[in-house]
Amino acid sequence: MSTLSQIVKARESAQLMVRVDNEANRKVLLDLADKAEQSIPELLKANKLDLDKMPATDPRFDRLKLTEERIKGIASDLRNVANMNSPIGDVLEQRSMPNGLELKKIRVALGVVGVIYEARPNVTFDVFALCFRTGNVAVLKGGQDAWNSNCAITKLIHECLVSNGISPEVVQLLPPEREAATVLMEAVGLVDVLIPRGSQGLINSVRDNSKVPVIETGAGVVHTYFDESADLELGKKVIYNAKTRRVSVCNALECLVIHSSRLNDLAALVAPMADKSVLILADNNAFEVLNGNYPDNLLQPASSDAFGKEHLDYKLSVKTVDNMDEALAHIAKYSTKHSEAIITTSQTNKDRFFKEVDAAAVYANTSTAFTDGAQFGMGAEIGISTQKLHARGPMALPELTSYKWLIDSDGLTRP
Repeated sequence: MSTLSQIVKARESAQLMVRVDNEANRKVLLDLADKAEQSIPELLKANKLDLDKMPATDPRFDRLKLTEERIKGIASDLRNVANMNSPIGDVLEQRSMPNGLELKKIRVALGVVGVIYEARPNVTFDVFALCFRTGNVAVLKGGQDAWNSNCAITKLIHECLVSNGISPEVVQLLPPEREAATVLMEAVGLVDVLIPRGSQGLINSVRDNSKVPVIETGAGVVHTYFDESADLELGKKVIYNAKTRRVSVCNALECLVIHSSRLNDLAALVAPMADKSVLILADNNAFEVLNGNYPDNLLQPASSDAFGKEHLDYKLSVKTVDNMDEALAHIAKYSTKHSEAIITTSQTNKDRFFKEVDAAAVYANTSTAFTDGAQFGMGAEIGISTQKLHARGPMALPELTSYKWLIDSDGLTRP
């Protein structure tokens, strides 16, 4: 079947999704959670076929990798989504007009949601669950790197749909070739919205070339500012977690900004990083302090392109500033508006940081690793939106809806 034919079938099945009631919807997701856990060996076998084609040193390897623990976590997320109230049909606004018009504004599905993503098979589960719970049809375009994993996951989804009497056409896995992405981006009238998830290059390509409306998810050039009043032990713990918990994810710390008055604490602040072999790319002031106080093989002077870069690796840029103004200016220049943080004991500085930093998620004394739909109590996420139209930050059930007006009267006509 051609890619275009798959998208047409997705469009045609959108009307079927409207007819799936809430209990049937929940049961599919709960069944899928059970089936995912029961199928761990098969999923890991398929995933290994993909992993065997990628060097373990590739920063994407961790994103591609499925484990028994991760699959159980996915199953837990599926159950969380199933047990959350679907926003479909929620009344957003209601009013009675003096002339007799009865107006009601209700949430409805977006329709057909296309997602282009790279080597992250968990996205296949997440996107289906969130789209299905909100009555949307999902058109999935994963990358070649995760093709075997995505096929195995989609097979489980189709089995759960069929066993519950629902058309498997409501989720389409397109071929992994780039040509399929082009067809998807040009599917005007068939696809309602397109969401890219992946590298900055992928996101830019979809934004620049798609004829279908795009909700832009952004790469994460994430900063944490350690200010003059910051607590060293707290900062050490938070910064270590933000950088090393999972380096391949978009909420991982990429740049430490430090007040010059705290340079004497820098070696202690980053010392735990050496245990994870984190390469420090330090500006002149930071390099001078760390030279001889951090492993030589893990310390380099920062080049001009060390800042504003999503490393997705065990690398951390360090920038020294003399005041809050410089810190805010540096973040504003290089931020991708994903997640930004401050370590401080000053309420004034915290308030100013919260007010002035333009990002989807702004933190104080907290690891940026929490920018995640599940961590925000949203069940799961379809992506982190860094734009300002329609949705911003983790996108889950409400963000996958639009609305329509319902108008009723007793034969009212307009003069």
